Amino acid sequence: MTVTYSSQVANARLGSFSRLLLCWRGSIYKLLYGEFLIFLLCYYIIRFIYRMALTDEQQVIFEKLTLYCDSYIQLIPISFVLGFYVTLVVTRWWNQYENLPWPDRLMNLVSSFVEGKDEQGRMLRRTLMRYANLGNVLILRSVSAAVYKRFPSPQHLVKAGFMTPSEHKHLQKLSLPHNSFWMPWVWFANLSTKAWIGGRIRDPILLQSLLNEMNTLRTQCGQLYAYDWISIPLVYTQVVTVAVYSFFLACLIGRQFLNPAKAYPGHEMDLVVPLFTFLQFFFYAGWLKVAEQLINPFGEDDDDFETNWIVDRSLQVSLLAVDEMHQDLPPMERDMYWNEPEPHPPYTAASAQSRRPSFFGSTFNISLDKEDMEFQPDLEEQEGAHSGIIGRFLGLQSLDRQSPRTNSKTKLLWPKKEVLSHENQPKNLGGAGQNTSDQEDSKAWKGEDVFKSAVLYGRSGYHSAPQTPLSHTPMVFPPGQSAPSSLRRISGIDDPVKDQSLQPATPRSKKSFELLPENAGASTEHPEVIHMRRKTVEFNLMDMSEAPEHLREPHLGQSTSNIHTILKDHGDPYWDLENRDEAHS
Repeated sequence: MTVTYSSQVANARLGSFSRLLLCWRGSIYKLLYGEFLIFLLCYYIIRFIYRMALTDEQQVIFEKLTLYCDSYIQLIPISFVLGFYVTLVVTRWWNQYENLPWPDRLMNLVSSFVEGKDEQGRMLRRTLMRYANLGNVLILRSVSAAVYKRFPSPQHLVKAGFMTPSEHKHLQKLSLPHNSFWMPWVWFANLSTKAWIGGRIRDPILLQSLLNEMNTLRTQCGQLYAYDWISIPLVYTQVVTVAVYSFFLACLIGRQFLNPAKAYPGHEMDLVVPLFTFLQFFFYAGWLKVAEQLINPFGEDDDDFETNWIVDRSLQVSLLAVDEMHQDLPPMERDMYWNEPEPHPPYTAASAQSRRPSFFGSTFNISLDKEDMEFQPDLEEQEGAHSGIIGRFLGLQSLDRQSPRTNSKTKLLWPKKEVLSHENQPKNLGGAGQNTSDQEDSKAWKGEDVFKSAVLYGRSGYHSAPQTPLSHTPMVFPPGQSAPSSLRRISGIDDPVKDQSLQPATPRSKKSFELLPENAGASTEHPEVIHMRRKTVEFNLMDMSEAPEHLREPHLGQSTSNIHTILKDHGDPYWDLENRDEAHS
């Protein structure tokens, strides 16, 4: 017991570098010792011939050849070629590892979804997982030499318990000139559907989840089959191999130490062991050998996948999960942190130094003075109305006293009474227009606050299409009738406006009326121009007696000119707007 404990302590005290050297020795040494011995032997044979067997003239020729090889050896892109090759191989190796078929997720779903603790339910769950393990073994047997040596024929799978004799007969009956690793997955899908029909799986959503996980495992098996079928192009491997070996053939001559008495540049020292050349051989040749080993990780090398262990583990764990562990739950108990809002698991003496406080962010420790933490007043609110958001958007400046352009969009910001006063006010000429520009400017932008404070349905343009200028055509009603109260509330007309009269426009079945100004008879404009400016609003007045009472209340006033009147949809066909168009000459 004491010896075992001492050995464990000694192994634990080994540094990471020592463990790394041991692992490196166990893998790289086996791959490189043959090539390295050949390289070492050739190097010292050439050195012996150079120093002992050549004449002076021959030594001069050899020294020139050495300098030439040493100068041009850098033209071989050994790092570039090896880098791309190893990156491709390692990516392929990792993808094959990620596609190893592990049945853990599938066995959890089978154990949860397939119900029944009787013999039929137990047989159903075990059969499903046996089909999954059979599919895994068939694909691993196709790509791994170790698994194939373990199960060289389907009869070995029958004797090992992965397949029954009747299932073997089905495989032989459906034999095709292709790999049959996909057949157990078809059995799995059909048996799952049969379990759902028989009531062993309650919901079709659970069946769909089970089949989705089965298809995921089936896809992984197909990926392994594709990686075994499609390998890295042989031309790429040959180019890398030729580049590495030609590089070190040039090193046998170009890395020789020349006679220091001849004072060649870079050859002032005469060493026996070219240490950095040997290290370079270990790195580059080892890089190539590792890439060659990772191309097929399903072999029998030390670094290959333990596929036979995967087969044993998958079968044992999956059958245990769906049989003995099915609905076998431990009793629920209160945990030791039941009444503690902030549980603190303990630390051992060996892990106490790894305890750290919670991280709140890199700005958590910043300290500020008291006066720097006080909120400052908003400077934009203290400025004039011209510096507001709308003023800056329209390009208005506080020093710019020019009258802004008035259009239908800016009129929406004015109060309703100011709209009436502005549109009924006669146009001034000369200085009068210049004097009233400031007043119009202030009124237009004071209306912004009124527009914001008003409720949504009381704003101008609420009942019209957004961003659409409203029509200046007034609403006209037949003689003896008045605008409905709902329309008066929308348009804001409460006082009667005089000097306007209604006259029938056209003798149609639909009665139309036109709004004519007071001095219509004294107008000096051409009749066609007047006809161009007329706008008619026609109403469906087929039967006024059937109109609702709230639309027949008496009112003697008439609508004023240039008021934006909007009709709301009352759901009454008698007051629907039939037509609104402009007459053309």
